[in-house]
Amino acid sequence: VEVLPNTLFRVQIEISRDLPELIGRIILCHISGKMRMHYIRLLEGDRVRVEMSPEYDLDKGRITFRLK
Repeated sequence: VEVLPNTLFRVQIEISRDLPELIGRIILCHISGKMRMHYIRLLEGDRVRVEMSPEYDLDKGRITFRLK
């Protein structure tokens, strides 16, 4: 949804396998270390795969993959 400073992104959830109540929610995400290491850039509008910890905080996540 939005690109923020310091490799942070606001991401809107479209599909959720485990927690369907998250669909449509906007969360704050950072990119994973492998994506930083390989200089994978993200632009507004890119579709991404996000990992979240349901026990910790449902408002934050980690972007692990940029989809085609």
